[in-house]
Amino acid sequence: MRQHKFSRPKTQTPTHPWKAERIEEEHALKDQYGLKRVGGMKEIWRERSALRRHRQLAMKLIGRVDTSEGHFKREKEEFLGSMQRKGLISEDADLDDVLQISVENMLDRRLQSQVYYKGFAPSMRAARNMIVHGHIAIGDQRMTVPGYKILRQEEEILQYSATSPYLDENHPFRVEMEQLRMTRQTEEEELEEVGGVRATTDNDDFVQQIKADAEEAPTVEETIPEEGGDE
Repeated sequence: MRQHKFSRPKTQTPTHPWKAERIEEEHALKDQYGLKRVGGMKEIWRERSALRRHRQLAMKLIGRVDTSEGHFKREKEEFLGSMQRKGLISEDADLDDVLQISVENMLDRRLQSQVYYKGFAPSMRAARNMIVHGHIAIGDQRMTVPGYKILRQEEEILQYSATSPYLDENHPFRVEMEQLRMTRQTEEEELEEVGGVRATTDNDDFVQQIKADAEEAPTVEETIPEEGGDE
C-alpha cells in the first residue's frame, strides 16, 4: 500500500472563490471575532470544515435503524459527550441539536473569544494581542494560540498568566478597562430603555497599550507579532 508522506488537509476551501454574498459574510465574521487581518478567511474555513464533520457524523448516527443498544449506542454517547466537553451543546442535548450548531458557535469556543467574553480584554482584537503576547493562561499553562478550542472544564481556570503585569488588579490597564466596561454597561441599559442597539467596535488604544506593555515589561518572556502565533 502506498504511504503518503503528508496527511490530507482537513480544511475545505469554498467551492466557488468569488461569491459576493459569502465574501461579505466572511468579512463580517472576521471583523466580529477579531480574526487575522490577512488570512482570517482561512480561520473561518477551518471552523466550517470542522462543523461539517460534526454534522456528517450526527446525520450518520441519526440514520441508523437502532442506536439504543450495542456499538451504535456507545458511539452516540461518546460523540455527544465529546460535543458537550467542547461546549458546543448542553448536557441534555441530542443528535438533532448538533445539526443546529452554527459557525458562530464554533468561533465562540476559540480562546480569543472566551478571553473577551470573560472580561479579560476590552475587545476581540485586544484579546488576540493579549494571547499572542503571553498574558493569558489556562491554569498554569501560558497560552499563545488565539484559535485554541477551550473545553468547558477549562473555562473556570482561564486567567491572566503568572508573568503578566495585568495580574495586578490595580494595574492602570485593568482599572481603565473596568471603567470602560461600566460605561458600556450604562450605555446598553439606556439604549434598552429606548429600544436602541449599540454597535460594538474595537478599541485600538487598548491594543497599542497591550503591545507596549509586552515590549516594556521584563516579566513577559518573548513577544509575538500581532498577526502571528495562530494555529
